[in-house]
Amino acid sequence: MNIHEYQAKELLRAEGVPIPPGRVATSAAEAEAIAKELGGTVVIKAQVHTGGRGKAGGVKLAKAGEARATAEKIIGMQINGLTVHQVLVTPAADIATEAYVGIILDRASRKPVFMVSPAGGIDIEEVAHSTPEKIRKMPIDTRFGLLPYQAMELGFFLFPDDVKKARAAAKIMGQLYTAFMKNGCSLAEINPLVVTPAGDVLALDAKMTVDDNELDRHPELVALRDETAEEPSEVMARNANLTFIKLDGDVGCVVNGAGLAMATMDLVKYYGGDPANFLDIGGSSNPEKVVNALKIITSDPNVKAILFNIFGGITRTDDVANGIVTATKQNPLKVPIVIRLTGTNEEIAMKILTENGFSASSDMDEAVQKAVALAKGGKAA
Repeated sequence: MNIHEYQAKELLRAEGVPIPPGRVATSAAEAEAIAKELGGTVVIKAQVHTGGRGKAGGVKLAKAGEARATAEKIIGMQINGLTVHQVLVTPAADIATEAYVGIILDRASRKPVFMVSPAGGIDIEEVAHSTPEKIRKMPIDTRFGLLPYQAMELGFFLFPDDVKKARAAAKIMGQLYTAFMKNGCSLAEINPLVVTPAGDVLALDAKMTVDDNELDRHPELVALRDETAEEPSEVMARNANLTFIKLDGDVGCVVNGAGLAMATMDLVKYYGGDPANFLDIGGSSNPEKVVNALKIITSDPNVKAILFNIFGGITRTDDVANGIVTATKQNPLKVPIVIRLTGTNEEIAMKILTENGFSASSDMDEAVQKAVALAKGGKAA
């Protein structure tokens, strides 16, 4: 779950990270009022879950008297396909230098890894590509956390000739690590971490991603989710307790079990097709899950064929068959459907489908090949 910059800043501020004040506004008039309250020059920043806000015109400097007009230009604009509904208004800061500090969960080492660079203010991917020597990585053993000597080592990598700044950066990294672990994050970064002309070290921007698997332990963070910034089909799936990820292909896949879902997508690619999604209805035998799954799949205009691939263990295939019949009666399909069922109550399921005008197979390769052919507009083999 991504959260907005202003929300990430609040979580970091709670751990003591030095961050300039600021408030979020949903209208130009509200932005103007906040700017007048802060006084001087402010930065008005679009709050959307995407990078490149500055390049797209979503981050602007403005005097207090210019804040309304500036906010009017930003609120409502599109950045990488996302509409800006709110802006963060914060005082402009004088910047002497910029650095990058971030933590990412590394699945390979199963550890959070610090990544720091004295080249801040730009995409860390660009730094990694063009000047990898400017990045220092440090895995952290969660049994002990970020140790003081490790924090100082990273601090001196950013500020090799200034003990005061290195110590300030090390302290902030400790606070960032605390926020990362406390909130169940998979990513937390400050970019840029700046030094002002007066020598103060401040966090001017923040980004945090909370691992969805942590939300049961952190119900207070669920309220930070902005569903308007998410793919509508993924929101629909989450509300229906389905595991769904939208992809770019045209073969809609409905599968039970993550392993079978991955194997199905691999097979679709093997036979020359492209999966339109990852959709796992899980081990439940509730036909309503199948109804919801078909609603989600058919809401994608890119889907040219639908593939059901169900292996009945805990999942009863007759319940899946009943779900398919119910869903298609409620919303008649406009694209062809291919059904592969095998396992628990397979004979009953086949009978239900046949009586309602559907054909089904128990052969996975055959079903996948047929779905790929139909998606391409050809005849099924």
